[in-house]
Amino acid sequence: MQAATIKLFLVNGTANSLRTAELSNWTGKAVSAPRIELAELVKRDEVKSPGFYLLVGVDPDSGERAMYIGESEDVSKRLNEHKDKDFWNAATVFSSKDENLTKAHIRYLEGQLIEKAKSLSQTDQSVVVMNAKESGAKLPESDAAEMNVFLEKCLQLLPVLGISDFEEKEQQISGDQSLLFCKIKGLTAKGKRTANGFIVYAGSQAVLEHRPSAKRMAAKRDGLVEKGILKEVEGALVFTQDVVFGSPSTAGSVVRGGNTNGLTNWKNSAGVQLKELEAAEGE
Repeated sequence: MQAATIKLFLVNGTANSLRTAELSNWTGKAVSAPRIELAELVKRDEVKSPGFYLLVGVDPDSGERAMYIGESEDVSKRLNEHKDKDFWNAATVFSSKDENLTKAHIRYLEGQLIEKAKSLSQTDQSVVVMNAKESGAKLPESDAAEMNVFLEKCLQLLPVLGISDFEEKEQQISGDQSLLFCKIKGLTAKGKRTANGFIVYAGSQAVLEHRPSAKRMAAKRDGLVEKGILKEVEGALVFTQDVVFGSPSTAGSVVRGGNTNGLTNWKNSAGVQLKELEAAEGE
């Protein structure tokens, strides 16, 4: 993404309250608010316009982060209709300042974002997509190219508004001096800290059996196996793709099959613990 100047306006003076966000030389605008300020949010002109929106919260079944993505020619009405959904606790709306977004445009944007979100849910980035159906619209080639640029700007703003789920993982590991290793019973996992959490790289190994006492972690590992992200190979579980976890401890616990202190069990090639590496960085 290109460098950008962001204008963030805190409507009520606090960062976790109603706020707007804009990028320099961009026709779009974002408005975000917690659910408890829904009545104030839906009164705004930007929200009464055509646009798409994200509702974020917690899935009541799994306890994982959850997201619903929608669109409307009058987003304010749609948001009011979502009062019966109890999982969400914040809403973010994107619209256009020049009012040039058509129904086809916003359906296209909604479809592209749902597709991105569902791809995240398949890689265990802890996002449960609450949409029951796919969406989208076919656009002329020139319109699709324009909307792809619009969506790129939206994705650039989302982390500023507290939604970092769509940020891309770091892929390059060859010769990476910050690469860390977690070892147990002759098995080795490779990973590192990133801006989004702790990434464990494809090809990393994990113990086949988890500890009987690790019930919560057992469910996490079983979920990864069900998705095909962990696959049994020659008496061990192997990561079939890169996975981002919320912390080094969660990553280490999946690798080692039970509660693990990631700060001490992830080490660099010289055997220095992550805890010591981070302490050295602060000196």
